[in-house]
Amino acid sequence: MGKTVNLIKLSVGTETVEDLAAWQATKRAQAADGHPRHVTRMWPKREAEIVNGGSIYWVIKGAIQCRQIVNRLDEVIGADGIRRCAIVLEPEIIRTQSSLKRPFQGWRYLSLEDAPMDLPDGRAEEDALPVELNQALAEIGVL
Repeated sequence: MGKTVNLIKLSVGTETVEDLAAWQATKRAQAADGHPRHVTRMWPKREAEIVNGGSIYWVIKGAIQCRQIVNRLDEVIGADGIRRCAIVLEPEIIRTQSSLKRPFQGWRYLSLEDAPMDLPDGRAEEDALPVELNQALAEIGVL
C-alpha cells in the first residue's frame, strides 16, 4: 500500500458541522452518484496519495472540527471552459478533536501525523460546545 495524505479546507460560510451536512445534502453539492463533492480550481498533484485512504479535514469557525474520506477526484469543466477538480467524498462526516487553524486560501495538504484524532465513539453525538468555548479550550490544549 502506498503513501496517504489528507487535505485541509476552510468551510466558508459554515457555522457548524450540521451546516456543512445540510449544504452537502443539496443537489448542487453532489456528484452524479449522489456523493457530496467540493469543486476547486486546482488539481492536487498528490492525487494518488489522497485517494489512498486520505480525508478532507474541514475548518469551521477557525478550528478543524470534522473530516470526510475522499473517494476520488473527478474532472469538471465549468461553463467558462476551465477544468476544475471535484473532490468526491464519503457522505459520513466524522467529528474530530478540535484543532485551531488560522485562515488560508484554497486547500492544503495535511500529513497523517498532523491530523487531529477522531472523537471517540459516543462523543460525536454529544451536543456541540459553543464555538467560543471550543476555541478557548483548543487554545489552552484541552481539546
